[in-house]
Amino acid sequence: MKLKELLELWLERYMKHTIKIRTYNRYKSICELHLIKDLGEYELEELKPNVLQDFLLKKIDENYSTNTIKGIVSVLKQALRLAITLEFVDKEYCSNLKMPSSEEKEISVFTKKEQQAIEFFCLNYKKKNYIGIVICLYTGIRLGELLALTWDDIDFNSNLLTINKTSYSAKVDGKTQIIVDKPKTKKSNRVIPIPNQLVKLLKIIKKESNSKYVITTRNSGMVGNRSYQRTFKFILKKVNVPYRNFHSLRHTFATNAIELGMDVKTLAEILGHTNAMITLNRYSHSLLNYKIEMINKLGKNLNLSIRNA
Repeated sequence: MKLKELLELWLERYMKHTIKIRTYNRYKSICELHLIKDLGEYELEELKPNVLQDFLLKKIDENYSTNTIKGIVSVLKQALRLAITLEFVDKEYCSNLKMPSSEEKEISVFTKKEQQAIEFFCLNYKKKNYIGIVICLYTGIRLGELLALTWDDIDFNSNLLTINKTSYSAKVDGKTQIIVDKPKTKKSNRVIPIPNQLVKLLKIIKKESNSKYVITTRNSGMVGNRSYQRTFKFILKKVNVPYRNFHSLRHTFATNAIELGMDVKTLAEILGHTNAMITLNRYSHSLLNYKIEMINKLGKNLNLSIRNA
């Protein structure tokens, strides 16, 4: 059996009906753009360590990111493990590949001045949908979680926001559709306190809304991810703030929370991280300032008069 035949079997029979549509589309794209293109004609028995390592080096030379390369190898590994289960081959060699070292991406955040400019514009402009930017700045929720929010997800009595779904765009039968699905991970199902000031604004917007969605189209429907990303880009241009991606709102929230003294475990729960180590590693740059502040407070106990006695 050739690899291209295995990949088609793995995708259509074993993956298509067991994973999210966007995950299936990503796997299919990896298969078509990388694995079938470069290795598709190989017989499974020919996929020895030297062949696979040469393929990996080719992807590194083509300047693909470490995460992209890891994604490609992960798909290949899953398909070859199926081949072992189905007894097409006895062994897979992906596990022995020498992978490129991964580097933690630098976190991009808005400065205090930039955040103030963004907030002022969003709160004083006529379009109610701009409140979504402010929600993200004060809750740290993801774009898909924001756009899937319904008014039922907000408890105005206790000022709590429940995250239990997310939205994304995906191709279904060749057509792009907005999909509402479960959150990214189990930990992404969470309850987040909302600041009192933001609750007051949301109450006003809800009274004027004809939609079940907090962020809505003119026809009271769900707003697509790309559409709202364009809105965000428009806002940044209007307030003369250099472009950063939408996820920077989440990073800004997390950085602000740490600088105000929020402990990492609490922040991890609010962000929906699977464990606090992810939060700790990602926002260590913010923790450095906090450490310096704490050390200087501790240093006040140092009695220099002892030395001069």
